[in-house]
Amino acid sequence: MAEGAVISDIPVNEPVVGRSLWADARARLLRNKASVASMIILGLIALACIFGPFFTGHPFDRVYPDYVRTPASLTAYPKPDQIVPQVERIGSRVRATPENIEIKDDVVRMTLVGTGQRPVDERMLAYFERSDLFGTAQVVERQDEGRRLVVDVPIEKKYFFFGTEANGRDLLTRTMKAGQVSLAIGLLATLVAIVIGVVYGATSGYLGGRVDLVMMRIVDILYSLPFIFFVIMLVVFFGRNFVLVFLAVGAVEWLDMARIVRGQTLSIKRQEYVQAAEALGVETKGIIRRHVIPNTLGPVVVYMTLMVPRVILLESFLSFLGLGVQEPYTSLGVLISEGAKSIQDSTWMLVYPALTLVAILFCLNFIGDGLRDALDPKDR
Repeated sequence: MAEGAVISDIPVNEPVVGRSLWADARARLLRNKASVASMIILGLIALACIFGPFFTGHPFDRVYPDYVRTPASLTAYPKPDQIVPQVERIGSRVRATPENIEIKDDVVRMTLVGTGQRPVDERMLAYFERSDLFGTAQVVERQDEGRRLVVDVPIEKKYFFFGTEANGRDLLTRTMKAGQVSLAIGLLATLVAIVIGVVYGATSGYLGGRVDLVMMRIVDILYSLPFIFFVIMLVVFFGRNFVLVFLAVGAVEWLDMARIVRGQTLSIKRQEYVQAAEALGVETKGIIRRHVIPNTLGPVVVYMTLMVPRVILLESFLSFLGLGVQEPYTSLGVLISEGAKSIQDSTWMLVYPALTLVAILFCLNFIGDGLRDALDPKDR
């Protein structure tokens, strides 16, 4: 370097760091407002289904005999017009006539007048506690040698925001529990279908030849078997249970996934990086695991979001036919089936489970559309 030369202070431009295809797809997905909103709503529904039953104040299998088919309400039960008839019914069991019934500060004060000359049996006051409307009765005053009792009975307030169903169970808690079961069946059955379908389709497409021919003919044979017949046979041999439902659904839904992955594999195995791996002596199972399956994940992820609502609908259909989840557990299909039978006089039993199922299906379909657009190579 010559003397007196001046070193330039201009900074050297750093190399531009590019984005991967997955990063580009993620950014494209986040720009899709419908998909982002659907993911948020679906996440809130899932959280409500998982943690909501702990805050409703009602166990999902708790039966309230005095609140059978109670309409949905934002105010507490019992209503004022329910208290007096219930007091009179309990009075007949106590073998006394309730008089001077007053309701004040969530406490019912009444005078129980015994029939005949015998005093009122105070042990019979336990009937108030057995009711869903009242707490433990307390005797305030004894008159006429116990033939007249002044009694205070606390009112037990309960909230049924979705109403109750035909057996007197809280419909809000049952809907949340049903959402747990339906989402679990949808995700587990989809996971089973994807694992079987991806491995089977990738192996068939990569090996080709007679192996591919035999494996695809097996898929065609399974396609010809009626799905309902297959499920009925499983129920006859193994009985109805939660695990059987998602295994039966997942064991049938993998057929479509196998065909999709096989089609993708037929084009992937002709790519240069696969041929290079073959030339380097990589084993067949290594090529399938490292090169074929990872490059089919784009269509697989999109199809997965579309399969989950399909599996939920299949489970709802099976539960509607009586082949699904058993009591005391429930699913959205079971609740919708029960609500359809009572639509004439108990509309809320159908409306709320149906709206929950529709919201879940809409969210999953919007997410699937967003993933399809984000992973479409033509839009890059």
